[in-house]
Amino acid sequence: MKKRPAAAAPVLPPEVRPGQSIELLQQLHILTREGKLNQDSRRKLKQVYHLFQFIEKLLLELPDMPQGPTLADHGAGKSYLGFIIYDLFFKALGKGTIYGIETRSELVESSRQLAKQLGFDRMRFLNLSVAESTQSTELPEQIDVVTALHACDTATDDAIAFGLQKKVKYMVLVPCCQAELAASLRQNKALALSKTPLAELWRHPLHTRDMGSQLTNVLRCLYLESQGYAVTVTELVGWEHSMKNELILAKFTGTRKRSARERLLALLAEFGLQALAEQRFPA
Repeated sequence: MKKRPAAAAPVLPPEVRPGQSIELLQQLHILTREGKLNQDSRRKLKQVYHLFQFIEKLLLELPDMPQGPTLADHGAGKSYLGFIIYDLFFKALGKGTIYGIETRSELVESSRQLAKQLGFDRMRFLNLSVAESTQSTELPEQIDVVTALHACDTATDDAIAFGLQKKVKYMVLVPCCQAELAASLRQNKALALSKTPLAELWRHPLHTRDMGSQLTNVLRCLYLESQGYAVTVTELVGWEHSMKNELILAKFTGTRKRSARERLLALLAEFGLQALAEQRFPA
């Protein structure tokens, strides 16, 4: 009896990077069984790959240590980012560990199962909030890189606090849904309007949301600079792919900027937000 010819390997879309595990992309439902990408998956893959390019450069700058680099991915969700970083960098390196931190237990369990299936044995998935992870003994005392892709509202602030405690060398943050500060602006709006014409910048609800988002990220950057980090702010991908598009890159230099702290406090005072000083931006 003649053997059937082996099925031809699927022709992959040009967006898929060389060396990428096809099984991984299929298990993450980025690729179909036939190796195709739909529009939503193409957007998601482009976003994660673009972020990986930034992270890869940072990982290559780390000193070569016997245990390899450590990376904590906050608000990991289905761990698209963590899996792709491991597949494209950590797997070939043969050392180093990625920690995926996520509050939804079902996503943590599915990520654990997928890592086991793929043989990604240096990936750890923890069912914790970002704030809880700061005190968790399941993480090492020092982490090299922190990532937070679309960590909602104050989870980005928690990721920064985690990074400061763990003395991380690099933070890669894509903030999302910055609501806390906008709520504070809304609460104090009437008083602010009577005191300063600047309050016109957030008089209308749409402007309040946008102003709160912008101001939140400006304060975060000043805070990082005051804590010894050099900060770069850029776009993650084109606005047509995501409205939550601001990428904050922080590199530890050890040089704390007193002027950054002074400007942070001055901005909080200007907008009537002094109560947030010690809560979100402790010295």
